[in-house]
Amino acid sequence: MSPRPFVRNLTFQSNNLGKEVTIMLAWSPSVEGLYEDVFPIVWKVTKFGKEGPYRATATYTSQLAFSRAQVEGGKVISAATSVNINNGEKTILTEANDVYHFSPPQAGNPGILQALNHTGSIQEMAVGFVNRGDIMPTPVLYFKDVGDSSRVTAKYTPVLRAYITSDYEETAILRGQVDTPAIWSQDLTALAQNTTWNLARDPNTGRYTITHA
Repeated sequence: MSPRPFVRNLTFQSNNLGKEVTIMLAWSPSVEGLYEDVFPIVWKVTKFGKEGPYRATATYTSQLAFSRAQVEGGKVISAATSVNINNGEKTILTEANDVYHFSPPQAGNPGILQALNHTGSIQEMAVGFVNRGDIMPTPVLYFKDVGDSSRVTAKYTPVLRAYITSDYEETAILRGQVDTPAIWSQDLTALAQNTTWNLARDPNTGRYTITHA
């Protein structure tokens, strides 16, 4: 029996920050081939104002999914088709008459997700998560140029990082490390269902911090 998905509701807030700033939330996977064959995807980009209170929310659900990704302008714009999958399961992507289809997941290797490409051509794939009420997943990891008869393998842990940067847009594919250091990092599996985080700026150093409210 598959484990019941867990939900993490994150709230980020600021008050009289002193300077307008953009926060980017992106995933920090520990996988082989990072920035070569597999790439993280930007999740959220939010502006916080200089004066007064600001708040942003984000919801993550642990129900994972493979999708056939469509990429445009360096961003994952949509999923052509997808299938929900759990750790320890595998699925096969096939094509017939220009219709792509993932097979129902079956038992695979413990602790990892696998998708095999049996379409006869190179494909783009992504791993994402599916929030309640959504039909298609929110992409987390992008796999480029998956050859026919090849497979993608992911051992996924939802580690999320926050950066101060306005250089990226939501669903953008990160082709390399972000050029500014992360100011916050959390493994979402270790958090409570609902958490609130305070974004603050030190007026003397200009340094930003995110701390548990």
